[in-house]
Amino acid sequence: MLSLRNKLLRQDIHVPILSFIRNKRYIFPEVNKSLEEKLAEFNAVDESLHFKVDIGFPPRPNPSVKELNTRRKYINEQRKNAELEKKSRHLQLNLDLQKIKEEWWKGVGPAQIHRLAEHYQIFKHLFGEAYFMPLINMDIYYPQKDEKLVAPVYWGNIVTPTEAFSQPQVKFESNPDELWSLTLVNPDAHFDEPDMEYIHWMVGNIPGGDIEKGEIIWDYLPPFPPRGIGYQRLIFVLYKQEKKISYSKLKKKVPCLELKDRSFKTLEFYRERQDKLTPAGLSFFQCNWDPTARKIFHEILNMEEPIFEYDFDPQPLRKQTAFPSKESFNM
Repeated sequence: MLSLRNKLLRQDIHVPILSFIRNKRYIFPEVNKSLEEKLAEFNAVDESLHFKVDIGFPPRPNPSVKELNTRRKYINEQRKNAELEKKSRHLQLNLDLQKIKEEWWKGVGPAQIHRLAEHYQIFKHLFGEAYFMPLINMDIYYPQKDEKLVAPVYWGNIVTPTEAFSQPQVKFESNPDELWSLTLVNPDAHFDEPDMEYIHWMVGNIPGGDIEKGEIIWDYLPPFPPRGIGYQRLIFVLYKQEKKISYSKLKKKVPCLELKDRSFKTLEFYRERQDKLTPAGLSFFQCNWDPTARKIFHEILNMEEPIFEYDFDPQPLRKQTAFPSKESFNM
């Protein structure tokens, strides 16, 4: 006769899971949701109320099948070119970067910039549920003390306050009879109202793409990211005007050195003038603190420099014992 211990050790004996609550069905725990499922549930929105609106110009038509086949054939021929391969291997292959950029802009350039802007949440923080396809290419660069050097602005590259201290030069293609407006805003810097922006520069009624002949609404103010905040986004938006616009209500004295006079809201600005303005160009850079930011606070804004620090939660320490030799060190 087997003892109770031997019975329990036998492999063919199974102990059923019983519920000690009568008339209650035992419910097994469910499988936990994945992170993707939790985020989808947390970010769920009513698509009938929240949907994206295109406020820009119609996108360019996709290339035809014939154009794609011609391009693919050309690429394959160049890959088989032994002479080009030899020059490339010996670092003797010269390429016209300007031509490459022009071809890229005619093709997938605007769509890739749109995806970059979505990644950096440019449209969400400036236009809410609206977006646009940037069809106008802007060449933006900051002049430096060394005349041979410039700091260009692309789509998310880093430009320091030292490099962005002087007013940038902006160029874009335009017909002589067209009018434009250009804004430079920072949605990450407002000290009093988190949903507001600071406008660093605005030029309106620009004729034929000549910034120098435009009307200055806000003079240029260099970026001033506070110490300890991290990177901030400085965003250039180019609007095409249907006709000349009066900006007398927005225009400030020059120089405008009061931050309260530079509070701005891109969504409200566009909403009031949506029949006269159409966003067409987009460029932006990221900016972090450097010693020039302190100079801007002290010498231009005439205010003390704010400095921020992150307060980490104190790490709990285990109570010490006199002789912990028999205790685990990591429990």
